[in-house]
Amino acid sequence: MTTLPAVHGAHLVGSINQPAAKDTFAIVAENLGVHAARIPDGEVGERFHWILFQGTRFAETPGLSRVAGEPFMIAGFDLRKIVLDGTVPAAELVFGPLGYAEAALASYRDFTALRDAGSIAPGTRFQVAIPSPLAPLGSYVAASDQAAVYPAYAAAMEREIAEIAAGIPAEDLAIQIDLAVEFSHIEQVPVAGNKPDIWYVDGDNPATEAIIDAATTLAADIAAAVPADVQFGIHLCYGDVAEKHFAEPADAGHLTEVANALSAKITRPIAFLHLPVPIERDDAAYFAPLAGLALHAETELFLGLVHHEDGVAGAAKRIAAARPAVAEAGFGQFGIATECGFGRGPAERTAPLLRLHAEIIAAAN
Repeated sequence: MTTLPAVHGAHLVGSINQPAAKDTFAIVAENLGVHAARIPDGEVGERFHWILFQGTRFAETPGLSRVAGEPFMIAGFDLRKIVLDGTVPAAELVFGPLGYAEAALASYRDFTALRDAGSIAPGTRFQVAIPSPLAPLGSYVAASDQAAVYPAYAAAMEREIAEIAAGIPAEDLAIQIDLAVEFSHIEQVPVAGNKPDIWYVDGDNPATEAIIDAATTLAADIAAAVPADVQFGIHLCYGDVAEKHFAEPADAGHLTEVANALSAKITRPIAFLHLPVPIERDDAAYFAPLAGLALHAETELFLGLVHHEDGVAGAAKRIAAARPAVAEAGFGQFGIATECGFGRGPAERTAPLLRLHAEIIAAAN
């Protein structure tokens, strides 16, 4: 008889609705404590709406310009498309700082201050989330120019990772790569009005397998930029627009295929993998594909099955449905998380939601 896996540990994807990084660190340490091996800064400030702040970085890059016309404003950001304007050859584009390193280094100072004061447990890492370059590129750059702009933007993202790793000791740092837009491509659904532009695969109607192969190759290239002594993890996502997915996965099949492809292509250690579980899916059919997970031996699995709407009871149903497939994949334990970050939810929900993770873990074991 297969022993069902234990439930151990909680993962925080990234966004948390708090005024500043120090507030995020404090509220997580107080309400989740030892269950979280890593604490993000909550993606505060201009990062509140994930990648939308990157539009200004594209528009400020010599050789790129916004299309003419009235601004197309969402959440205070101008989402007009960016195009090559002919003043700089695409091969010579050079982006300035993207903002991820600057934010990480500032937040790390708050992290260490709280840790030195004893508020954060020793050994806890500071977690930095970086989107795959496909996400900002697809949101802002015109379809006709994405292939030409991608190398310069990916190079800028790699510089951000290098700056973060140079400024934060490896033993204190975890870097997470977020893959979300990839699943809109895999499922062939638009996000926020943006039709998937799958420029990195030949043909007008590429097969799902070809999209997964090409997208994970690009993601693996970015993962390779994370130094080997820095903890590294992956967040797989079906979006979080107004706390809703852009498409509900039929099951965990595509998530498993992407996870396996990344695990095969990324040679450096992968410390953790997070994937979402919709609130209505407490059936074995959703989790069945997870039996085929083929991750690195060191990789911890986190299932995003925590939902504030149904609390401990709902999570218990999803845990029960997940355990057989996770056991079949060879895991002795797995951790829990929400589906995505919870930065777009109300701030007053944060502390109870963090405590809910601990309550679910206690009830599951």
